[in-house]
Amino acid sequence: MAKNIQSLERAAAMLRLLAGGERRLGLSDISSSLGLAKGTAHGILRTLQHEGFVEQDAASGRYQLGAELLRLGNSYLDVHELRARALVWTDDLARSSGESVHLGVLHQHGVLIVHHVFRPDDSRQVLEVGAMQPLHSTALGKVIAAYDPVAHSEATEVERRPFTPRTVTGDAEFESLLDLIRAQGWASDVEETWEGVAAAAAPIHDRRRMPVGAVAVTGAVERVCAGGELRPELVAAVRDCARAVSRDLGAGRF
Repeated sequence: MAKNIQSLERAAAMLRLLAGGERRLGLSDISSSLGLAKGTAHGILRTLQHEGFVEQDAASGRYQLGAELLRLGNSYLDVHELRARALVWTDDLARSSGESVHLGVLHQHGVLIVHHVFRPDDSRQVLEVGAMQPLHSTALGKVIAAYDPVAHSEATEVERRPFTPRTVTGDAEFESLLDLIRAQGWASDVEETWEGVAAAAAPIHDRRRMPVGAVAVTGAVERVCAGGELRPELVAAVRDCARAVSRDLGAGRF
């Protein structure tokens, strides 16, 4: 079993101390509370300060949590805001399409499913919230990679595993596919990740018009496709849903 990194554990304990105690704490308070030598505590505080996680009051010399933690916290809250804003629209999409709907965001070189609406029938289904999907083959992943520069780098700088014979893996072919997705405003996955499964996805933008996630309709190929292509009405419904969520996030019209 891998050992924990002691310096990171101490830094985490320090942040928790600053978050739960008085507004500002001095070096002596921090070192004694955590049982650390002053030199050790000062070194960790200096590193945290350099990264923006801790700030030092110029007058008193005491430490408090920094603005960078607020930014990271807001990023976490953004995901919850996205999910909250999407609840009604994704429910409507599942009802109108008769298929499963997934809401996904970029996370750790993949797509994290943050909301899943079941297909509105009596079939047995598994909740996929918390599941990860690949960037390069799923509709959610490809549409995020097409619009988000960070996701684009993550999808293009790694080896793309072929999940089925339809998975696009070549560099030039994949870049052309992303160009097409940006031009049409949506992405498809017709048996590129799972045999017999197809999906359509569209990007969601926030008030800064930055891509913050994507929404997709997913179902059996025989239901969501006609003549080997995704049914146009499903694509239109997914795009309408994405636009509605984007508007609720303050993005305006796209």
